[in-house]
Amino acid sequence: MVKNRSIRFSAMAILAAALLAGCASQITAQPSPTATPTPTVTPTSTPTTATSITYDNTKYGFTVKLPLSWTGYTIVSDTWQGTDVATGKVIETGPLISIRHPLWTAAHKRQDIPIMVLTPSQWSQVLSEKLSLGAAPIPPSELDVNANYIFALPARYNYAFPTGYQEVDQIVQSKALKAY
Repeated sequence: MVKNRSIRFSAMAILAAALLAGCASQITAQPSPTATPTPTVTPTSTPTTATSITYDNTKYGFTVKLPLSWTGYTIVSDTWQGTDVATGKVIETGPLISIRHPLWTAAHKRQDIPIMVLTPSQWSQVLSEKLSLGAAPIPPSELDVNANYIFALPARYNYAFPTGYQEVDQIVQSKALKAY
């Protein structure tokens, strides 16, 4: 009985060796002339995942980097008015561009990112306290400057603390606006 087992085992071993030898000859066979080798793909760069979006204002020359949650934002164009400190009369005006969060609705207002666009002459009047740009006793905050304009944040833009004012404050504090 032991002899039969070892004969069966030997027969199986011989059969396995024959099968392996046959497979090996198939593996080492030369490809036919019409076969094309599989190309090797080597990535040249790692794909990046976007973490922000950018608003680009080519008219005045600035960009604002926004979180992805602002995808679908809208732009609201308005005008700021500056009054003469001595007389209280409006003597200057300029563009006020607001970037509005996509979740903003009339029923559920959110904090906009307001950007005042001033000329160097207007900004000089603000700094010399001849031109007032609002009821606040402090001037707007300078965000950035290019050769033609000063971009500023109104002093009391978030006085009512609407939904999203903390996020807008973080965006502003991160120096997201870059003039070019």
